[in-house]
Amino acid sequence: MNVPSAFENLCGPGKPLRAEPPAAAEFEGLKSSGLARLADAGKASLALESRFDLAYNAAHALCLAALRWHGYRSGNRYIVFQLLPETLGLGPEVWRVLAKCHDVRNKGEYEGDLNINERLVTDLLAACRAVAAKMDALGPISGA
Repeated sequence: MNVPSAFENLCGPGKPLRAEPPAAAEFEGLKSSGLARLADAGKASLALESRFDLAYNAAHALCLAALRWHGYRSGNRYIVFQLLPETLGLGPEVWRVLAKCHDVRNKGEYEGDLNINERLVTDLLAACRAVAAKMDALGPISGA
């Protein structure tokens, strides 16, 4: 019996993923944007809120790039973090931090309550760096 992948289980009407051939330019653009934002997020001279925004958006761009490399597109920001075990082989010690930061980001964006501290930003940066470290293992999109 052929067991569907996590990706296949999340595809279909009313589900958060759809299969879509990867595009080399999109993958490289997301990866480049994520790495640039990650570098800036590490600058201690920036406001903590700015560092959080940069690191969160870096993580999202990198995770989305990994998902696109596998040939899927998400209609949900959160799912790119939950799929890290499948896209980059990263465990809950990474994706749970990113999921928490997603929740913090949403409260800040939609309720005006950006409840962050140095520890959260430090953990976010570590999680984002773990994602970035795995990106090279993906290599270029075939046909690129």
